[in-house]
Order: sequence, then structure tokens, then C-alpha cells
Amino acid sequence: MNTLYQQALNLHHQQQFAAAESKYREYLTAHSNNAEAWLNLGILYYQIESYADAQAAIAKSLEIDAVNAMGCYVMGCCLERMNNINEAISAYQDAIALDPTLLDAYNNLGNLLAQISEINEAEAVYRQAISANPEHFGSYINLGNLLMRQNQIEQAIQVYQTALKFNPDNPDLLNNLEVALNIEKSPAYILESAHRLYKQGRYETAIDKYQQFLQTRTRDAKAYFYLSECLKNLNRAEEVIRTLQEGIRLYPTAGQLHFALITFLQTRGKTKEAIASAESASRLLPNDYAFQILDKLMLPLVYNSEDEIKFYRQRYEQGLQDLIEKTSLATVEDKKNGLAGLVCVTTFYLGHQGLNVVDLQRQWGSLIHQIMAANYPNWVQALPMPPLKINNKIRIGYISNYLHSYSGTLWLVGWLRYCNRQNFEVYCYYTGNDPDYITKQFQNYSDVFHHIPEDLEAVCQQILADKLHILVFPEIGMDSQTVKIAGLRLAPVQCTAWGHPVTSGIPTIDYFLSSELMEPENGESHYSERLIRLPNIGVAYPKPEDIPALTKTRSDLGLPDDAVLYLCCQAPFKYLPQHDYIFAEIAREVPEAKFVFLRGGLLKKRLDRAFAIVGLNSEDYCLFLTIPTRSDYLTINLLCDVFLDTLSWSGGNTALEAIACHLPIVTCAGEFMRGRHADSFLKMLGVTDTIAQNEAEYIYIAAKLGLDPVWRSNIKERIKTRQDYLYEDRNCVKGLEEFYQQIVQHS
Repeated sequence: MNTLYQQALNLHHQQQFAAAESKYREYLTAHSNNAEAWLNLGILYYQIESYADAQAAIAKSLEIDAVNAMGCYVMGCCLERMNNINEAISAYQDAIALDPTLLDAYNNLGNLLAQISEINEAEAVYRQAISANPEHFGSYINLGNLLMRQNQIEQAIQVYQTALKFNPDNPDLLNNLEVALNIEKSPAYILESAHRLYKQGRYETAIDKYQQFLQTRTRDAKAYFYLSECLKNLNRAEEVIRTLQEGIRLYPTAGQLHFALITFLQTRGKTKEAIASAESASRLLPNDYAFQILDKLMLPLVYNSEDEIKFYRQRYEQGLQDLIEKTSLATVEDKKNGLAGLVCVTTFYLGHQGLNVVDLQRQWGSLIHQIMAANYPNWVQALPMPPLKINNKIRIGYISNYLHSYSGTLWLVGWLRYCNRQNFEVYCYYTGNDPDYITKQFQNYSDVFHHIPEDLEAVCQQILADKLHILVFPEIGMDSQTVKIAGLRLAPVQCTAWGHPVTSGIPTIDYFLSSELMEPENGESHYSERLIRLPNIGVAYPKPEDIPALTKTRSDLGLPDDAVLYLCCQAPFKYLPQHDYIFAEIAREVPEAKFVFLRGGLLKKRLDRAFAIVGLNSEDYCLFLTIPTRSDYLTINLLCDVFLDTLSWSGGNTALEAIACHLPIVTCAGEFMRGRHADSFLKMLGVTDTIAQNEAEYIYIAAKLGLDPVWRSNIKERIKTRQDYLYEDRNCVKGLEEFYQQIVQHS
């Protein structure tokens, strides 16, 4: 080794930096291509914090010898000190690529990535360092500390404990482990871990954590709520009820627990218990208007008998009167309580009794309007029809919580797709939280699209700012916020439609957009709004494009191969008890019949009774499947023989999808539009053979389809060849737009 260079190294080692620098420079004057000397000079500059000089020297070293892992590493150190983070990261990565055993490069790189919040990448780098040298405890410390900062305490503890095997006396390591163990035992961390597991859908493990937290006796009502949600997701119904009841015992004013218990009991068919819980909640929380509504207006999802329908109808009528009489809007607090009480409540189940609801809905709608007017007096005044802009286009707005894949609004896509853009501007207001590919379609077919979730005032302000001519609510009655907005006057003309095929009863809704084929002659008497009968079925329903190829068999889906399968796919609340006998009568005529219910568990006791009356066992005829995937649901339509429509509340999307699968539909037009959907579809198809005029004929047609495969095949073929008459109907859009133009011109 050159004597001069050795002197430089010795002086450098003795930290005589100025003298060492001089010797390095003197040596490099004669040996400028010595990469190692440039590197050592760069290291010296780094040590004396002359980072620009260090960078220059190391760059010279790498220029001479690019395959130099240490040079790349020191360059990374310099760049990091100069706050050139991205360049430093690249330098460390180069160092690791050249020497995968260079642990300091891994750890510096991991630290930088963590600094810029690239947490997953940082964790991966630390784990690579451990793989490169499993006995280097420093990499474990870095990884453990990162996990601690991410509140992943259990994982951090495991890492620290592994590191102790290699350095059992390290004080930093011992201290970090002690801190982590103390955090792990803390109630706050246990609860946070439970919440995290719940969000990840790891319900079994989350239940253990919630129960561990509750054993600490730390006060937190929400722990009971989320524990009940985990249990609900695992279908552990009795434990859900016990958990919520225990939470309410400890936290009697926790409204969230009361509401969860009431609604869970209702959905499980425990109506009396739900009412008792609502009464208790209204006593414990007298200022919470929601519980007053639930107490007075609670309805079953399914009814056990016609007498029970009458009982709950009378109870509802009296409850609504009591509610109206007792609702005070005299003070600011009263007004706020009334508004808050409408947050989670609708009258959705009222229309499923099979009775005329217009008078009750008028009373309810008037109450809604009064509450909204009391809170937003400036937003209930009549609005003048705004002048047309220079482009002379009428501005139409559509507002819904369901501008995504949802049965209540899927039909709306056609109205937008076939809109005459020369005459209309389309504004959409999506207030939901589940955007998907259907939302994208609404966005594409809109001139203006606003996504304003969970903010009533913001969406109302936007609608008013847009100065619409007409505002349309595709459905009113399924989402509580939509009901509240409908109680305001945000456009000169406001309409609703048959996304929820029941009158809104709200005085600020002017028109109900329905269908000429669906409405009975006396349809006007069923609405508080003025009824508009649009051509045909009233919607340009898109033909389903996701009908799968028939690759699965009946047995693949738990269906018998040798049975006549009758698909009964409506929600349980659409089946009324007075019609249960129909299934038993069909079974008497068709011994091979199997009725395939997709959501019918709540109906089982009723069906047992109906079949027993005629000496049959319902278990021999009724199949109850869990709700399948979309693809399997359509496959079931393809594999079944007959679609049995519900009589008082007809299938809408389900019938349209069944037709796309060429499945024969047995239907009987009901008294109200909501019971005449499938009837109108078949009339538009021109395949009316399976439309019954009464219940006896319904049974006859259903039995004939089961017993006569030739006739059944003929019906299927006619449905198949005539489908284009039903889907994507533009005549209804033309009629809709003529209505819009007429209203604006005459206002």
C-alpha cells in the first residue's frame, strides 16, 4: 500500500480529519482513479458533516467503480442528511442489490420509507433484513418499533421476543417489550383490537376481544353494540339479543343499543318483543323521537294470520293519531328532536299489508312536512319555475340513496340513457355510500353528477343552487333521509316513481310517475300525488347482460334433479298469510312439486300449518336456500321450471330477470299497482297465458305448468322470442319527456 495513502488512513482512524483530508487529497492528485480512496475521503467528509463534499467524493468513487455496495450505502447516508429522500432511497436500494448482506442499508432504507409513510414497504424491508441475517437483533427492533407505531401490538411483542433470543440483555429491547406488554393488557388497546378485527370481518376473533374488554369492566356501551354485530354476522341470534339486553341493563340511555335490539327483534319476527323494547326505550329516552315513532308504528315483517294484519293495522292507525297529537314543534329543542327522530325510520312495511294506505300515508306525509318546515322554513316555500337558459333545456334532477346496484333504482338507468339531450339537462344527486359500476352509468348519463352522502343540508343547498325545473325521487319510503328531503320544496315541480310503489303521502310531492299497464282503472284513488300513467311499463328497463352459461346442475345448488321446481324468490314480507294455501293446493295437484324459497325462513311455520290443513308435510315440498351470489341466483332461475309471483306485491326486478332467463311466470293482478308488475310485463311481452284472473285460476295455471312440460316449453320459447318487446322500451321515455315539457310550459 502506498505510504501516503496509509498515512491518510491512519490519520482518519485517529480522527485527525483535517490532516487526513490533506493526505487523501495529496494522494488522489497522483492516483485519481482509486475508487477506494475517493470513498474514504467521502466518508471523512460525511463524518465532519460536509455533506456536499462527501456526495461529490463518493460520486467520483462510484464513477470509477459502480459495483460498490458500500459506496452506494454511504451515498444514501449523505443524501439522507441533505434531505434528498427519494435519491437516498434509490441509493440504499442500489446498495442492497449489490450486497444483500449489507444490513445497515436495509435498516436505513426501512427508516426512510417509514418516515414518508410507506409503511408496508418499510415493514417488507425490515423483514428482508431479518431474512438476510436472522440473528441481527437491530432489524427486529426496527420492525417491532414500526409495528408499535401502527398499533399492531401483538405482532410487535412477537418480534421483540424473537430478538431477545439473540441479545437478551439489551436495555432498549427489554424496555420496548415491557411497554408493548403493558399496552396489550390495557382496555383501550383490547377494544381497539376488537374494532380492527370487526372491520376486517374476523368476527370470531373480534368476539373474543370484545368479551375480554368487557371483563375489564371499563365503561363503553359501543362494545356491546359491536359485539352484537359480530354475533349477528355469525347468525347467533339468541346471543345477539342477550348481548344487547345486557348492554341496555348497564347503559339504559344508550340509544344505539335500544335501536339495534328493536330492529333485530323485528327482523327476526319477534314483533311483540320489539314493541315492548320500543316502549321501554321511549320511556328511558323520552326526548328521542325515533323511539316514539317505533313504539307507535311498529309493524311485523310477516303476519301469522289475516286477523293479525287487522290488529296491527288498527294499532298503526291509533299509534299514528297518538303520534301526531303528541308531537310538539313549539321549541327549538322540539324541532331538533323531531328532525333527529326521522333519521332511521320509514313506513316501508305499511304497504305490505295488501291494503290501501293513501289516507295513512297522507297523515304521515303531513307530519314529515311539518317537521321539515319547522326546521327549514326557507326550504318549504313555493318556487317559481325558473326561466330556461340560453340552450332552452329543461333541467331535470334525480335524487336517491340508491344510485347503485339496487332493485329500487336499477330501472332508472334507461330514463337517463335515452334522454333527449337537445331538450333536457340531467342532474343526479347520489346520497348513498356504495358506489359501483351502476353508479358509474348514472354518472356517464348525467350532465351533472353530485355525490353528497349523509349530508342533508349540503345536498339540498346544491339542488337549490342548480335551479332545477323538476326534481324526481325514484323512490320514497325506503331511505329515511330521502323521505326528509321529499318533505321540502327544492324545485317548482317534484315527482316520485315506482322504485317504491306506494304513495308518499307528502304534500310537497306533486306527481307519481307510474305505468299505464300497471295501474288499475281506479289508480288515482291510491295516491296523494297526481297520477301520471307513462306508456307501457313506464321504464326502459335494461335487459340483463349477466345471464350465465348453464354450467352448474341442480345438485350443484342443492336442488333435486327430478322435481318440478317452483321459484319463490320474493322477500318474506311480500307473502301474505291468506295466500299460503295456494302452495299446498299446487302440491296436491303436482306431487313432484318443490317450492324454492330464497328468503323464506320466517314463513316456515305458516307453511307448515297450510300444508298440514290438506294433510301434507311442508318439509316434503318446501326448500329454503340461503341468499345466493348474483350468478347462482340467475342460474337458479335457469334451472327452475316456474316462477310463482306474489299476489299482493308483485315481483319487479325479480320478474324482469326471470323473463330474461325464459322462466314462465304465474301471476294474478292485485288491487294496487304494486301487485301488478309481472302482469304488465307479460302483457307487454304478449305472453298472457299464465296471467290468472283469480286465485283458483292461479293454482290451475301453476299446476298445469308443472304437469305439462310441453306447454311449459312452449311458454318458455315464446318468452325467449318476444323479449325485445319488453326491455329498453323508449316509448315510455318519450311519454315521460312529453310530460316534463308540458309541466314546464304550463307552470
